[in-house]
Amino acid sequence: MSIANLQEKLLFFSRQKSRLNTELSNIQMQQMSATRKAGTSQMAYNQSLQELYYDPEIGYGTDEYTEVLVQLQSDHEFEMASLTAWESQLEAHKESTETQLNEITNYENSWQKLLANNIKVEFSYGGVGGGGK
Repeated sequence: MSIANLQEKLLFFSRQKSRLNTELSNIQMQQMSATRKAGTSQMAYNQSLQELYYDPEIGYGTDEYTEVLVQLQSDHEFEMASLTAWESQLEAHKESTETQLNEITNYENSWQKLLANNIKVEFSYGGVGGGGK
């Protein structure tokens, strides 16, 4: 195989690795966003609970308190379940992308060894194209 073909294949692997690294960066940014959103949601939920407890019309001790509290808890649990599902999806995508990146890296290493071997053969036969038999 010619050296130019091997180098072209290595460039292809470099481009693929770059694309996968960019994808991993985007996934990590989305994971940070999901974590930040979960924290913000929890803080808002805690604030809502506190406001409900001290509300003069529907606060603690009124008939409506339990009903509103159950609704707040239900909404919060649904939102947290959605965020957890999103984070799980992102983690699965991240693992898949990392697997692809490792596979491309292994292919690249194999092709680099093949290129080095071809260069060695070219030089040992005086640049005759490696055919020397």
